[in-house]
Amino acid sequence: MNSDYKDLFVEDLNPTFLFTWKGKRMKDEKYHSHDHLELAFMMSGSGKYRIDDVVYDVKEGDLLILNPGMKHQGLVTDTVNTLTEFFVGVADIRFKDQAENFMPMPKEGPILHTTGEFRQKMLKICASMEAENAVCWQGRYFMLKAYLMQMLLLIVRQQSEPVELKTGYAFESVNKKYVVEQIISYFEDHYAEKISLDRIAENMYLSPFYVSRIFKSEIGDTPIHYLINIRLERAMELLQSGFVGSIQEVAEQVGYEDAYHFSKLFKKRYGYPPSKVRKA
Repeated sequence: MNSDYKDLFVEDLNPTFLFTWKGKRMKDEKYHSHDHLELAFMMSGSGKYRIDDVVYDVKEGDLLILNPGMKHQGLVTDTVNTLTEFFVGVADIRFKDQAENFMPMPKEGPILHTTGEFRQKMLKICASMEAENAVCWQGRYFMLKAYLMQMLLLIVRQQSEPVELKTGYAFESVNKKYVVEQIISYFEDHYAEKISLDRIAENMYLSPFYVSRIFKSEIGDTPIHYLINIRLERAMELLQSGFVGSIQEVAEQVGYEDAYHFSKLFKKRYGYPPSKVRKA
């Protein structure tokens, strides 16, 4: 597994689809490189690839991750069982702490060996892209881009461990009112913890955007603002109760690591800083 994918945020994934090509080589191609990312999936056959001066054996199911600047060359070693290759050109992607258009590779090198369900899904996407590219339907580019995003995410998932969901608080989506009630209940029980709208939405099998929209339609405020208000109200109660800890400790008690940020929010809500509550 490759840990370089652990901080990928889906909302940051907005690739540009450049091209797709499927075919068999009858002779060695020119040794070359590109300024964009290329993904090459071997649909059938076997052969060899020269990548950055290393020659690799490749066969059906292998996926080549050819990052910008990587010199590569398809080599024909068997004219009978030659490779059927499916290429996709990609631009405008960026993973955290990586160069533009650079996709993290397996530790073993630029070839990802696919098997089982992953291979079948890749074959299906390649076939869908080939069919879409063959006919000029309206929205063809966007459909190809959608298939490309599926391909990229499959590669990411294949090389990363799934994040284990915390147990102990289950959400069930029945209707809008119920969803909002569950979110509010969760906020009230867990306001002192780190809370992610993405995680809540994932547990409810909904998108964060949809959760935020229905919450605002029912309550008149966003989930984040509602959570902030809960935290500030608990902080006020804590200060008025005679809590002797520092402002930093007050902030931590209601879910904030940064006392300065907490104080700014508190002053914006009540018109005076939290330190003034004690003096009153």
